[in-house]
Amino acid sequence: MSAHGHAHDHGASHEHDHSHEHSHDHDHGHSHGSDHGHSHGLIDASIKRSREGIRAVLISLLVLGATAAAQIVVFILSGSIALLADLIHNVGDALTAVPLGAAFLMRSFKAEKYAGYFVVATIFVSACVAFGESVDRLINPQHLTHLWALAGAGVIGFLGNEVAAFVRLRAGRRLQSPALVADGYHARIDGFVSLAVVASAIFVALGVGIADPLIGMIVTIVILRITWQSYLTVRADPGAPLP
Repeated sequence: MSAHGHAHDHGASHEHDHSHEHSHDHDHGHSHGSDHGHSHGLIDASIKRSREGIRAVLISLLVLGATAAAQIVVFILSGSIALLADLIHNVGDALTAVPLGAAFLMRSFKAEKYAGYFVVATIFVSACVAFGESVDRLINPQHLTHLWALAGAGVIGFLGNEVAAFVRLRAGRRLQSPALVADGYHARIDGFVSLAVVASAIFVALGVGIADPLIGMIVTIVILRITWQSYLTVRADPGAPLP
């Protein structure tokens, strides 16, 4: 009887130990795999988004930097205020890449939003500078030279901004980054503003010298419109669809 009881106890104990061991192993393996996979996936997604954002910012910075450098040379030769307004804007546009790149490097959505507001502020300042220069040239007109180079600089500005806009918009929509999308639209509309420089060269060649500062003022108005649109994009809710 005691032997039977002993065997029964041993079997029950063995069964209990086996169940406990099996349960422990199963739970441990499941939770470890779940936690590891979940965390690892989040880290990978965050790093990938950061790298793609930085890549888009750097490419657009290089394109706009080269565009501005070419326009500086032509401005020195021609003295066009319309080109100067566009040049100031392009330089400011290129500089907005700095806080955007830093935000992606930090992998911080909050930093991205602050970078977006910096973009808006930069656009506004560039509008104020362009307006001041336009008024000064209207009061103190100057003769423009190298009109073919001036028109070429406008075309360069358009192409450079269009490339930068394409890179920023594509990456911004894919990464759901309002700041990058706002900066993309900023570059795209600025590209069309660059075409105003071409119009300025044409009008001046036809003998309408006052067209240059007037077109500079029109550029200023367009920049202010960009400022407002970019502000609305940046302050939109995180989950809202991007334009």
